[in-house]
Amino acid sequence: MPLAAQPLLLLTRPEPASRRFAAALAPLGLRVLIAPVMEIVPVAHDAARLEGARGLVFTSIHAVPSAGPGRGRPAICVGPATADAARAAGFRVTEGPGDAARMLPLLDGLGRGWLHPHGAHVAKTLPVPGMVVYDQLRHPLTAAALAVLAGEAPVILPLFSPRSARLLSEQAGRARAPLWLAAISAAARSAWDAPAARAAVAPTPDAPGVLAAVISLLPVQQTTPGRVEAPRGPD
Repeated sequence: MPLAAQPLLLLTRPEPASRRFAAALAPLGLRVLIAPVMEIVPVAHDAARLEGARGLVFTSIHAVPSAGPGRGRPAICVGPATADAARAAGFRVTEGPGDAARMLPLLDGLGRGWLHPHGAHVAKTLPVPGMVVYDQLRHPLTAAALAVLAGEAPVILPLFSPRSARLLSEQAGRARAPLWLAAISAAARSAWDAPAARAAVAPTPDAPGVLAAVISLLPVQQTTPGRVEAPRGPD
């Protein structure tokens, strides 16, 4: 397949998460462009209450820096990347299965004193008192991203949440390029409000699931160059 016709992977999550995902797909030799459509910005919150919490529930790596020193306190983390960050901060970690819905059994019987620091936009409300500690500010697509969307080669768009799907459908939905969607869930797929040439829903609502969805969209000859390992994330 000529280079110009080969699909390009457009990653629009914050850069660290996008780089982890791109690294997992590196053996396939895909062209990759990182163009975040959201920026993580800390917001004012009750830091003393957070630092005094008996335990914390982390559903995103972005909440960990706001939580103060772990001091051996327990933390239940949605997945491996968040768990790694919480351990580095000094928390005693219980690692979840990768998404908020499947971590619910870990939250049974926590009792009083637990808190859930999270972003201003959450996909699922947990049965633990929450506190907003960061916001996800909208960013426009870069000129480089708009250029590939105006081209002829297929563009693979992983959709990691319903909100990012809505933001992307607004900005990329009129692309000339064929759009191949890899949605983390049926809800994220439904939030896409624009045409798409192909679409796949992840078999599990986590980064390995989105990885599998991306691979399922590719021509057979592109899925065999090397071993692909699941990324640490998407938390």
